[in-house]
Amino acid sequence: MSSYEIVRKITGNMEKVMRGQSSAIRKLLASLISGGHALLEDYPGTGKTTLAKALALSIEAKFKRIQFTPDLLPSDILGVSIFNQKDQSFHFHEGPVFANIVLADEINRASPRTQSALLEAMAEGQVSVEGAVMRLHDLFFVMATQNPVEFHGTYPLPEAQMDRFALRFNLGYVSAEQETGILSDQLHGHPISETAPCSTVADLLSLREESQKVRISEEVKAYIVDIVRATRSREGVRLGASPRASLSLMKCARALAFLDGLEFVSPDHIQEIAVPAIAHRLVLDPQARFSGVTAEGIVEDILKTVKAPA
Repeated sequence: MSSYEIVRKITGNMEKVMRGQSSAIRKLLASLISGGHALLEDYPGTGKTTLAKALALSIEAKFKRIQFTPDLLPSDILGVSIFNQKDQSFHFHEGPVFANIVLADEINRASPRTQSALLEAMAEGQVSVEGAVMRLHDLFFVMATQNPVEFHGTYPLPEAQMDRFALRFNLGYVSAEQETGILSDQLHGHPISETAPCSTVADLLSLREESQKVRISEEVKAYIVDIVRATRSREGVRLGASPRASLSLMKCARALAFLDGLEFVSPDHIQEIAVPAIAHRLVLDPQARFSGVTAEGIVEDILKTVKAPA
């Protein structure tokens, strides 16, 4: 089965469950194939958890869901050693982070201390527990969800953690026609229960390897750098995007080109993914926020002013 067929089958499988969310599925796959992680920020009930489950079922991956709450501890994520009376020794019991796809549900409901338990795992693919370093699975993908920070009982994610996510995007509400279709789909059950694997984790890892062959010209690289650097001198921005944003934008754009079956990255791919790849990394001045300026709006304005290569 070719790479294009694998992508088509995974996408089709997920679209059967997630009506009207083709754009979100495309971004999620781009983040996964690029080797990054995804943060979904949206209102409850829009299908964020279902999206993660549909992905895991489609590639037959080991899936774990962590419900973040104010009393959640780092050991609840990483694991803990438990004393065994039979052999009079401690044995480490792996936490839910030891999976292929980890859904960190409502991540901003936990304290910053607990949120930080994912930092090393997301950045290095490993965790340090009780003085030992343990490698995670070759395919390790965190899909975190968060409610808008104005909701009761939430903690804003620290800048260092936000910077670890390749993309941040939302699902949004579907059209009235699509919502009616959702009611019909779930009249006698949920379509997620009928979702069968159409590929494997090994297939996904091969897609990652194949995506590395997508070419990107020096002109497009310079375009990426110009966009990211423009955030650092923008009025109203207290902290602009770092070189990690440039890397993430490049990798996700290559993944998009790969999903399109192309051998090269075009400026259109950069423009498509720039806002979800950069906006969440910006820290705005309080005055700018209070005046209605948004990070997404700033990146959109930069895309209008920075000249794209021909």
